[in-house]
Amino acid sequence: MSEELLIAKNDVQEKGFLDVDIDPTLDLFAEIERLKKEKNAIILAHLYQEPDIQDIADYIGDSLGLAQQAAKTDADMIVFAGVHFMAETAKILNPTKKVVIPDLKAGCSLSESCPPPLFKKFKEQHPDHVVISYINCSAGIKALTDVICTSSNAKAIVESFPPEQPIIFAPDKNLGGWINRTTGRNMLLWNGACMVHEIFSLEKLTKLKVRHPNAKVIAHPECEEPLLREADFIGSTTQLLNYTKNNPATEFIVAT
Repeated sequence: MSEELLIAKNDVQEKGFLDVDIDPTLDLFAEIERLKKEKNAIILAHLYQEPDIQDIADYIGDSLGLAQQAAKTDADMIVFAGVHFMAETAKILNPTKKVVIPDLKAGCSLSESCPPPLFKKFKEQHPDHVVISYINCSAGIKALTDVICTSSNAKAIVESFPPEQPIIFAPDKNLGGWINRTTGRNMLLWNGACMVHEIFSLEKLTKLKVRHPNAKVIAHPECEEPLLREADFIGSTTQLLNYTKNNPATEFIVAT
């Protein structure tokens, strides 16, 4: 083992990845394909990934699609180009397979906003409540949950319970609030959120609408309520993508 690689391995916990120089003449796409065949690996990439990562992936999707693909793959190794909780979910669904993630520090502010020890105490204060958790949470939260949902099916899952059934919804207060408003439910919401969706500016959105008066505004339900009120369509990442494919509009303002 070279000294450079040895140093990189020692630093991987701090940096989250192997920080080594790559031969600039190497065809990365060809090398990745070679390694995939050698290790019988599959690459799953979230729609939020940059184009080069999407191009090399075997499957691209949102949380629901990626979870479904992970559950049915016959590969020996799953390379998950996403954040930490997504790789955890793939491992839960495939306990006998090796699941790797390119960056061990690829975290999620929403997942981190719901620490399992605090949520456990919160849950214990409401023993009559069913717990529904958005898939964008840690394995620790999933272990404390009765039903896991995605943004694609969250509303349907909530509505599958009788109206009188008390529900805790975690970890996203914005997604939970949107479900409460659209279903008439009064779920108890954990006070968590995605920092990216929280910093979207209503003022900037208004300016964009002025500059693009014919554009459709499409938004993910993780956005805050004032922004969602301005949206022409609200849905999961895949639902937003399908909306743009099927809508005759030629301009879209995307909030996700």
